[in-house]
Amino acid sequence: MFKQDQEIFNILLETVSEAVIIVDNHQKIMEVNIAAEDIFGYKKKEFIGKELNLLMPSHYHDSLLEYFEKFIHRGKRRKMGAATDIYGLKKDATIFPIEVELNPFSIYNKTYVMALVKDVSEKKSIEKKLLLKSRALESVNNGIIITDALKKDNPVIYFNSASQKLTGYPSEEILNNNCRILQGKDRNQIPLKKLRKAIKNGESCQVTLRNYKKDGTLFWNDLYIMPIINNEGVVTNFIGIQNDVTSRKKAEDERQHLATIFDESLNEIHVFDAETLNFINVNFGAQKNLGYTMDELINMTPLDITPYKDEFEFRETIDVLFDKNVEKLEIESIQRRKDGTKYPVEVHLQLSNLGEKKVFVAILLDITERKNYTSKLENKVEERTEQLKMALSKEKELNELKTKFLSLVSHEFKTPLSGILTSSQLLSKYQLTEQQEKRDKHIKRITDKVHFLDNILNDFLSIENLNTGKVNYRFIHFKISKVVNEVVYNANMLLKEGQQINYPENIDDLSLYQDEKIIQLICSNLLHNAIKYSPEGTVIDLHIKQDDKFTTLTIKDEGMGIPEKDQKHIFERYFRAENVMNTQGTGIGLNIAKTHLENLGGTISFESIENKGTTFIITLPNIVAQ
Repeated sequence: MFKQDQEIFNILLETVSEAVIIVDNHQKIMEVNIAAEDIFGYKKKEFIGKELNLLMPSHYHDSLLEYFEKFIHRGKRRKMGAATDIYGLKKDATIFPIEVELNPFSIYNKTYVMALVKDVSEKKSIEKKLLLKSRALESVNNGIIITDALKKDNPVIYFNSASQKLTGYPSEEILNNNCRILQGKDRNQIPLKKLRKAIKNGESCQVTLRNYKKDGTLFWNDLYIMPIINNEGVVTNFIGIQNDVTSRKKAEDERQHLATIFDESLNEIHVFDAETLNFINVNFGAQKNLGYTMDELINMTPLDITPYKDEFEFRETIDVLFDKNVEKLEIESIQRRKDGTKYPVEVHLQLSNLGEKKVFVAILLDITERKNYTSKLENKVEERTEQLKMALSKEKELNELKTKFLSLVSHEFKTPLSGILTSSQLLSKYQLTEQQEKRDKHIKRITDKVHFLDNILNDFLSIENLNTGKVNYRFIHFKISKVVNEVVYNANMLLKEGQQINYPENIDDLSLYQDEKIIQLICSNLLHNAIKYSPEGTVIDLHIKQDDKFTTLTIKDEGMGIPEKDQKHIFERYFRAENVMNTQGTGIGLNIAKTHLENLGGTISFESIENKGTTFIITLPNIVAQ
């Protein structure tokens, strides 16, 4: 009966791509198609009438019988091999994975089963490879992310456990989202521009980015992306490999920071070979101070810039570091620059390692100022007798200053008072009319001494007010000519024989908004100094010029000048140059003038040549800023 309509039946069988095997209810093979012949390797006549067990490995035979009977009893379509692996057996004894679909049907009251068999060897092989690859991806320490370049915004479609652990994001926040979530709000990083350009052009790219974990923790992500291109040349996916390089980045930053400190340190840092003594590295501060370039120093040793007569003498000094008797050596030495000039240094030397090489590291401090200061301090002690010493505490400094002040007051008051007393006594002896000239001489002397004492008291009062902040400046508009007239008028009474003051020209229209009394005090102080420290028969020039913002007053004399070595101290309180020690004065007038000028927004400077004269320059704003 099964042979009826065989031609039509055969046509239908051959149209099916899977192997078709028809068995009766006793598992006897009734019919097969060509695909079955191809898969199992039997000819059609070798199939017909055989048990279905022929096509199954022997260990399946018992279970197949039981399963087949149940299947016939249920009479429903069934698919096998999708959930569990089943295998077929070829004629050549090859066992291979298959998927089977069983379809029961009845003809002429007889039950048959049509088995559709598919060879899934290739499919299983692919699945196995994919499984191995997936497990491999999961096992690597690097984060792996795959995105879909064909979808909008290039979303993530795969990530491994290392990526999730690295970022701290759960799968629902990573999948189907763009990787930009890892940048948070930090999206203006320069490497991101390179990354975006590579993605746009479908190119590979490697960048190091600041990324942020789910909890906001910063980590440095070394990211390498690679495009996946299909046969048509279309970029379908991007694979991203993530590597947390935070520790490396931190170490690099620390090394860079140390390198920056090395290069930018104003102290000299020398590194030289312990065996050959050749310089290996010298920082920028040393190159600048010595005047040599690194290219020059690389061929030199410390012997080329120090006073040691030979290598033996130098090694005698530093060998204690090899003996490990001391960890660090401190030496005072002299450095010689390329131009031949020398300067004192304090060297801190220690032995270190550069890889496998032993090296010396020397940190040198230029102690020129320290040496100069010590020398100056010693000179002051010799010249001033018990003058302030820098090593003393502030309290001792203040006590010495008070002592010096009292000594100065005693000396400066005693001398004019003695002159006043002497002149007063002599006046009583000159009673005759013809002795009037002698009386006038002593009266003038008394007047001069009284003016001198008055000026000293005014200076002391000014210092007290400045120290306590009791100076209240009163600003008004006034003509400059008014102040100049009063200052010159008072100064004329102090002129020595043949001295002359050249009055400034074209100042009638000039005015200031300043404290008139303080400006007069400053001008008087400078003009009186010019008279006092200039010899008879000399000229004192007074010049004034004014622009839109500032007024400049210049007082030039032909006096004894200020010694060059004293010029830097000239505005210090109580300081007097060595060439005026025998001339009356307190050493506080210029200090007062400078302090007032700074309070009023002005400046004072000078130019001086010893025995030729001095020029003081005052600059004031026309309108003081209150």
